[in-house]
Amino acid sequence: MKNVTIQNLLTVKSIVTLILTVVFAYLSITGHISGEQFLTIFSVVIAFYFGTQYQKGKEETEDGTD
Repeated sequence: MKNVTIQNLLTVKSIVTLILTVVFAYLSITGHISGEQFLTIFSVVIAFYFGTQYQKGKEETEDGTD
């Protein structure tokens, strides 16, 4: 189980999501973007990430591979 979790964290979209989160948090902290802009961007990125994860799980369940 732990191996599967680590593999899931290392997928390309997970890495991109984590990098974007760190970059936009840094830009917000340093004042390059406002907190409101950070929240908007972060919400879109997280919604996309979890939306695709949900869809992937739903497709696996429908295919009977879960």
